[in-house]
Amino acid sequence: MSKNGLPEMPYWDGPLSHPFYSKVVKRALDLVLALVLLVPGLVLMVPLGLWVKLDSPGPVFYRAVRGGYHNQPFRIFKFRSMVVDADKTGGCTAKNDDRVTRAGRVMRRLKLDELPQLFNIIKGDMSFVGPRPELLLYTTQYTKEQECIMWVRPGITDRSSIVYIAQDEIVGEEDPVANFEKLILPEKNRLRVEYARNQSFPLDAQLFWETIRGVFGKAEDMAREKKRT
Repeated sequence: MSKNGLPEMPYWDGPLSHPFYSKVVKRALDLVLALVLLVPGLVLMVPLGLWVKLDSPGPVFYRAVRGGYHNQPFRIFKFRSMVVDADKTGGCTAKNDDRVTRAGRVMRRLKLDELPQLFNIIKGDMSFVGPRPELLLYTTQYTKEQECIMWVRPGITDRSSIVYIAQDEIVGEEDPVANFEKLILPEKNRLRVEYARNQSFPLDAQLFWETIRGVFGKAEDMAREKKRT
């Protein structure tokens, strides 16, 4: 067990791609950008938090345990987008999942539930770009090759977030956990390993802007759907 009472992650102490960039430059860029975005972020987070609170009973934030940097588990901040104790009935969100709240459906599509992760970035648990942190159930099962994912800070977005931006639609409604583990998780882990081995400023910048374009594309889709109804 680690010092915080959570399970230890698979240990890796291998070489790092662009170590100075990863450990020094990227951390400095993350911290500066997070502090710059904190005030406008709070302007958005206050009404979103109120919406979560009024929309369904329960806490505003969901603080799930994820596998983290240097093999240490940490608690990720998100706006609660599902009913209380939803994770006790399954760890994967299905298409048309009735556990997702009304506010949660909008926030999840626009990735607004991830805004509180600014605090994870400031704290040093996360980066803007990096392998999406996974449930301990899956992190503790990393193969030797996959343990390199723990070389770098987990991020709000990565290549797998872009590729699987409509993940709930892919896993469907029938046995979403099995579908996730069979259809999505292996490729997600491959993309995470690829990122860990090739982390660089140009790659981070590319993934950052691709994510922004993807979110705006989702917003446009929602606007078109609203017009049709």
